[in-house]
Amino acid sequence: MFLLLFIAIFSPRLALALTWIFTPWVDRAFGPIIWPILGIIFLPLTTLVYVILWNTNGHGVVGWEWILVVLALLWDVSTHGGGILSKRRH
Repeated sequence: MFLLLFIAIFSPRLALALTWIFTPWVDRAFGPIIWPILGIIFLPLTTLVYVILWNTNGHGVVGWEWILVVLALLWDVSTHGGGILSKRRH
């Protein structure tokens, strides 16, 4: 688990892909295969946090855990927005 978190700090896409390959967690958290694929492409940290929280408590994402998912979403959106702003400056 600590190795996954260490990889996620530097590359959430890689961490999510490794989680999908080596564990059944992604399949448990999502039904159709399209959602994890879109998550890897557009919102990797949000998808990774959702998958981890879904599988750690056994009941899905509930209560205060949604705050962590929203924070991950804000982080993902801010990284996309930062790229747009830097392109606009040049």
